Amino acid sequence: MKKILLGALIALASILIYKSCADDRHQKAVLEESSLLIQQELKQVSKLIVTEGHFVEVYNYADSKELFGSLMTANKKALVVVNAEATIAYDLARLEYEVDEASKIIRIIKIPEPEIQINPDFEYYDVSADYFNPFNAQDYNVIKDNVNASLLKKVNASSLVSNAENRLISELSRIYTLTNSLGWTLIYNENEVNSTEQLFDLGKLLVD
Repeated sequence: MKKILLGALIALASILIYKSCADDRHQKAVLEESSLLIQQELKQVSKLIVTEGHFVEVYNYADSKELFGSLMTANKKALVVVNAEATIAYDLARLEYEVDEASKIIRIIKIPEPEIQINPDFEYYDVSADYFNPFNAQDYNVIKDNVNASLLKKVNASSLVSNAENRLISELSRIYTLTNSLGWTLIYNENEVNSTEQLFDLGKLLVD
């Protein structure tokens, strides 16, 4: 009878140990699968998010050069019409984040700065210059620099930047949706994210 009871206890213990090991393997497999899905999603959003806009600039350029003191002046001028395409991009391949599998936590550490590119097309009208003050390469460089600076101000003052930020945070919200569905926690800007709306609020603080 004792042998039968001992055998039954050994068999029960073996079953419990096997079940415990099987549960551990299952949980580990689920964790690895969840981690893999999150890594894949992070790679998916690591694409350039681009917002494009069109701008027009009309620029009047004038320069005077004194000759023989102030007795004479040599003038030159030009009317420049510029059509420019501007793009704003976030290279999310440079997104800094940490994956803590043990605690099931994703930490977004740093978002790359937006990359603003301006591609102007210059058209020159009413170009005139006196003999002693001709147009040269320096004049065209001055025009280019001044126009680019003016266009950059227009881009920053436009809705293009905010639209790009909204698209950026929309991409990041995909990470929140996935982590939330898998039972993980998303930490963003040292704050735990509990809703998509909160992610937008935190994101605006980070990209400002």
